[in-house]
Amino acid sequence: MYYHRLGEIPSKRHTQFRQPDGSLYKEELVSSRGFSGIYSNLYHIYAPTSIKSLGESRSIATSIVTDYGLKQTHLNTSKIETTGKDFLDARLPLLKNADVTLSLCNPEERHMDYYYKNAEGDEVIYIHDGNGYLLSQFGKLRVKKGDYVVIPRTVIYKFQWDEGADVRLLVIESAGPIETPNRYRNDLGQLQEHSPFCEKDIRPPEELITEEEKGSYTVLIKKHDHLHEYLFEHSPFDLVGWDGYLWPYAFSIYEFEPITGRIHQPPPVHQTFQAHNFVICSFVPRLFDYHPKAIPAPYNHSNIDSDEVLFYAEGDFMSRKGIERGSFTLHPGGIPHGPHPGTVEKSIGAKETKEYAVMVDTFRPLYLTEDALRFLDENYPMSWSE
Repeated sequence: MYYHRLGEIPSKRHTQFRQPDGSLYKEELVSSRGFSGIYSNLYHIYAPTSIKSLGESRSIATSIVTDYGLKQTHLNTSKIETTGKDFLDARLPLLKNADVTLSLCNPEERHMDYYYKNAEGDEVIYIHDGNGYLLSQFGKLRVKKGDYVVIPRTVIYKFQWDEGADVRLLVIESAGPIETPNRYRNDLGQLQEHSPFCEKDIRPPEELITEEEKGSYTVLIKKHDHLHEYLFEHSPFDLVGWDGYLWPYAFSIYEFEPITGRIHQPPPVHQTFQAHNFVICSFVPRLFDYHPKAIPAPYNHSNIDSDEVLFYAEGDFMSRKGIERGSFTLHPGGIPHGPHPGTVEKSIGAKETKEYAVMVDTFRPLYLTEDALRFLDENYPMSWSE
């Protein structure tokens, strides 16, 4: 990330910064990797440590399937209308391991009457449908269809959705930090010229929210597979300013510039984010390979060290048959996968694709959840048969 600031801040960190009544603003350092990673300094009207009361804690643990077997998997989630009442209740985990959880979230309600903090994972929320605002202590950020909304752990936030279209989200929760790929950054962290996107494409919070009134404010905190309820007499959005490198941001899949070549390019050219033991890639409209004998369809591939998940966002994915918008495929490590019969020959001579898909490659095995079993396409493992 890059340095950003909003509101009023002192001329030097960790020094006196006084309110109009002479009392001190309350400084809060939000840091990663202990004190060795990126961080921001936040300046509150009220002490962020002061709580009114503690509420209940409830389990949100997810059961995984350990005897599913080794097979190609299609989760036909395209027909799901809603997955629950509100933003948290609607999270439907489908695939997970110790490093990452993939969930659908299609809430019935747009309003959040609470604030939320994920204290054990960074989040990437891909907005499949819907437009609105991410509201956090870092400010107001306009978000829209096609955005990756990256929210570092411990950020307190809520979504405010526009009226109208349905809200459909892919939620990726990461046990480690979500970062831009190392190979796209120079020694000082700037995205380089060969990167498929740059800092200009990354949108930070644009307007500070300062809520001063006292009252009753509920913050739900996720930790240890539980939701813990905290009640404050002041809003968590009581900041007068902040600065630093740690903040939530949005990046649109529509701003990702594809890397192409004379022959078929491997999936790493589509990489968008990195995390501990997994990567996130973006497949976007692009010109196909231009070697005179090029085969645009991907070649058969044996994953020897990763499981591959594709979330089909828009368009027709030219190497797959029978996969609809909003569905998942899982091609696990240990067995080969490749284009469906007929798609290789069909692809020859094609000039471009207009597909959008989000890919998550994990370097430790993924497990289906018990909920995922409801959406299994039982015929998918045999769909490569001529």
